[in-house]
Amino acid sequence: MFRGSIPALVTPFRDGAVDDKAFAALVERQIAAGSSALVPCGTTGESTTLSHEEHRHVVELCVKTAAGRVPVIAGAGSNSTAEAKSLLAHAKAVGAHAALVVSPYYNRPTQEGVYAHYKALTEAVQLPIFVYNVPVRTGGDVTPETMGRLAKLPNIVGVKDASAQLDRVARHTALCGKDFIQISGEDPTAVGFNAMGGVGCISVTANVAPEACAKLQAACAKGDYAEARRINDTLARLHRAMFLESSPSCPKYALSLLGLCSDEVRLPILPVQSEAARAEISAAMKEAGVL
Repeated sequence: MFRGSIPALVTPFRDGAVDDKAFAALVERQIAAGSSALVPCGTTGESTTLSHEEHRHVVELCVKTAAGRVPVIAGAGSNSTAEAKSLLAHAKAVGAHAALVVSPYYNRPTQEGVYAHYKALTEAVQLPIFVYNVPVRTGGDVTPETMGRLAKLPNIVGVKDASAQLDRVARHTALCGKDFIQISGEDPTAVGFNAMGGVGCISVTANVAPEACAKLQAACAKGDYAEARRINDTLARLHRAMFLESSPSCPKYALSLLGLCSDEVRLPILPVQSEAARAEISAAMKEAGVL
């Protein structure tokens, strides 16, 4: 159920407000292109600058638009356990199939604090949870040993691993068991992640090239890594281009070139600033066959 190409959806804005029409169209585009699931209100969805009301609205809109055709993994993370509980409860109430919960950021809890955070969430709300480990953003790591403990909690079903440490896949398998769902959070290393035992990618690039990302993941699932590498070669430049400036300014600029939404972001993120970055994004899209 939770595998394959899973876009970390952008949240389109227009004149400062969430653009519902553009968001719904992006969801439809992803489903038509073969994406396996959807993640609203993750980092790429600018969750940190959405109000609570907007966050809940976007999750509900995603669930309503998807209408059961693909699972929705709702972003529900916070560095406040109480706030995460609230977002998790809302995700369950509106019909999300699972939640993506980032490890607490900024306040940098100990490993025991990380464990206690997730334990409190599993006790509060009965919804499958993916632990999102992204040390470069949170300022802390969820170690493999802690992940092994978390995997024993009810409703902790898997990880979105954005550590870019491919050896962790084998370590997680050993500590968490073979049924623990391991999903990459790094487009450039996703093929290698799958070769090590992963089953998909929560992807930024899939916002722009959903069909290619879906085909890449399908090739991995069949064990056709020659085909997966071939597709990835066409996407490699686009993977890099998505992070030339602060995310999600680059995927939003790319989507604006396709006429799918504006490139509007919220402060402190700015729209793509440099002509060089805009030119590189355009060139990467052409190389990937999406422009």
